[in-house]
Amino acid sequence: MKRVVVVGGGVSGLFSAYYLVQEGYQVTILDKTDVSSGASFINAGYITPSHFIPLAAPGIITQGLKWMLDSSSPFYIKPRWDIDFFKWTLLFKKSAKKSQVQKAIPIIKELNLKSRDLYEEMHSNANFQFQYERKGLLMAYRTEKSEEEELEVAEMAVKEGLDASVLSKEEVHKMQPVFSDDVIGAVHYKCDAHMTPNHFMEQMKTWLSSQGVVFEFNQTAEEFLVKDNKITAVKTKDAVFGADEFVLASGTWTSKLVRSLNLYVPVQGGKGYSMDVRRDTGITMPAILVDAKVAVTPMEGFTRFAGTMEFSGNNAIVRKERVEALATAVKRYYADFEINKEEKDKATSGLRPVSPDGLPYIGKTSKYGNLTIAAGHAMMGWSLGPITGKLVAEGITKTVPSVDLKPLSPERFR
Repeated sequence: MKRVVVVGGGVSGLFSAYYLVQEGYQVTILDKTDVSSGASFINAGYITPSHFIPLAAPGIITQGLKWMLDSSSPFYIKPRWDIDFFKWTLLFKKSAKKSQVQKAIPIIKELNLKSRDLYEEMHSNANFQFQYERKGLLMAYRTEKSEEEELEVAEMAVKEGLDASVLSKEEVHKMQPVFSDDVIGAVHYKCDAHMTPNHFMEQMKTWLSSQGVVFEFNQTAEEFLVKDNKITAVKTKDAVFGADEFVLASGTWTSKLVRSLNLYVPVQGGKGYSMDVRRDTGITMPAILVDAKVAVTPMEGFTRFAGTMEFSGNNAIVRKERVEALATAVKRYYADFEINKEEKDKATSGLRPVSPDGLPYIGKTSKYGNLTIAAGHAMMGWSLGPITGKLVAEGITKTVPSVDLKPLSPERFR
């Protein structure tokens, strides 16, 4: 039985193991934590074919510069001296062109649709039970400027064959009565779905363990051992883990880990914040509060409020001003509802691994024939979990890939 070591126990790592174990591989997952927290646990839980426009889009640089000195803004860049971040920013700027975005749209859409189908297939197979609801997603707005922008995106979505409809103020309030009077309309993406990520991750871990997957917790990958252009093992402080194949699903730490292999895979951590309210909110529909870039999801036993994008390095610092801004946005969008101090005090953060062009890195490297990289999914990590794992398994088993991997090459910036 061939052995695979997966470095990283987030959603991409677990889905890689999920598909590999079904192909008969013995899988070991290494993670520097106990795999009970982080972006894969605290995200909004969206499966989003509607999110077909990459983060690196025209206008985002200008907007980012305007917000850069405001640490409570939806898109915040902390000024700092960091050569890797400067290089990443230049690549991001090059990618934020209309021509590049037009190339990325069909790729992102295909990945999301195929990933959604895999979630639904997994749900029907019932290897284990998990919440999966296809209610769609509301892009709700309070200003005419946001309305104009969202209607433009909705028109593009319909042209791409996605199920989207524009709701008037009356229609959106009928669908979600708890919205405040300030909400003037929404676009309803019926193609989207949602889940409860932290519950799913625990259920997935349990199922993988039952299938023989070995979890090595609190093991930080420090070095790869190489012989004849093949990786033979990954070394941690405490042990050496040998295998036939290696999968690097290490999120925002990917760039640092591949540096010792003379590979350049630029990734920056885009921090997001999350708060769970475990009382009745009356919220029944997933929604993105467009003007504030806040995601709201009714989950199993609680409502999650998440969002913002912060580039401030790989850290878990929770900035109170950003939590407050998120809570203020929620208060403006929902009538007679407010996130209280205790709930704000429990806010957490997670790092999304962001590539410069908004496309993930999925595939093998040419320099090392037994290394596969799965990282850089930005805000779509949860949505793209299944297709990422399937593509990883297809690459290792030498099966024809479900999508064209060339645009996703880990070596496209070398």
